[in-house]
Amino acid sequence: MLAGAWRCDPPEGGLLDFCPEATRRAFNKRFLLDLAEDWQQHGREVFKRVRRESPATYLKVCAMMVPKEMKLEHQAGIKAMSDEQLDEALAALRQLLADRAAAAEKVIEGTAEPVALPAPEAQPPRLRQSPRKNTRRTG
Repeated sequence: MLAGAWRCDPPEGGLLDFCPEATRRAFNKRFLLDLAEDWQQHGREVFKRVRRESPATYLKVCAMMVPKEMKLEHQAGIKAMSDEQLDEALAALRQLLADRAAAAEKVIEGTAEPVALPAPEAQPPRLRQSPRKNTRRTG
C-alpha cells in the first residue's frame, strides 16, 4: 500500500456510506456524466445566449478554459536537424526572401507634387439671418 494512503473497509451499509474518497470519486463521475448529457442537449444554445446576453460571463468562461500555465521545453532545434532538414529549411527561407523581394518590386515609389487647384466658381452670397435679440423685458 502507498505510504500515507488510507484504506476504507466498507461497513455493512456499503463503501459509499463510509469512504470519503470513494464518495468523492462517485460524485465526480456522476456529475461529469450529467454535465456531458446536459451539454449534448443544450450546450450550443446556452453558449449563444450567454454570449449575447452576458459577454463578460462568456469571456470569463473562455478564459477559465485556457491553461494558467503552459510548459514549454526547449529542444535542440537546429543542432538536432539532419543535413537534409537543414537544406529544406534553407530552401524555404530563400523562397520566402525571394517572394518578399518580388512583392517589393511591385510597389510604386514616387513623391507627391503640389498641384494648383482651380478657383471655385463664384456663387451668390447666402443671406444670413441676424441673431435674434432678446426682446423680452426684464423687470
